[in-house]
Amino acid sequence: MSTRFLLAFLAYVLPTFPIGYLWHLAVFKDHYEALQVYRADVIIPFGLAAMAIQGLVWTFVYWRLFAGESVLRGAVKFAAVAAPLAWSFMVIAVAAKHRMASVSGFFLIETGFIALHYLVVSPLIALAFARPARAERDQPPGRLA
Repeated sequence: MSTRFLLAFLAYVLPTFPIGYLWHLAVFKDHYEALQVYRADVIIPFGLAAMAIQGLVWTFVYWRLFAGESVLRGAVKFAAVAAPLAWSFMVIAVAAKHRMASVSGFFLIETGFIALHYLVVSPLIALAFARPARAERDQPPGRLA
């Protein structure tokens, strides 16, 4: 596994847990309780497993589609792909299948979470795969380090 791939994976996973935990189980805990959408006994290991799977998939997607872009271009392109897809399965699909006190309230709070999440992780993943510094660019072509 390349260093860049590992760094990008960590750039997704490491901020995702605290952002998700603080958003869902601390800062907006009362809001989510009022929505009556989540179980009382949240299974954190399932959340960690989901984050690891997402991190692997998103890192692979970034590597195949955007590696070598500038940080800004890569982050914007990645967020333009990843955020709507994540929104579709984390907001629309959940709202379609789960009972909740307010679908519009859930849409609003989870859309805010998706926006914040990809605002944070997209540039971090892009940094991991950004064009190498000038000294590295002068090296013969090869695999990403």
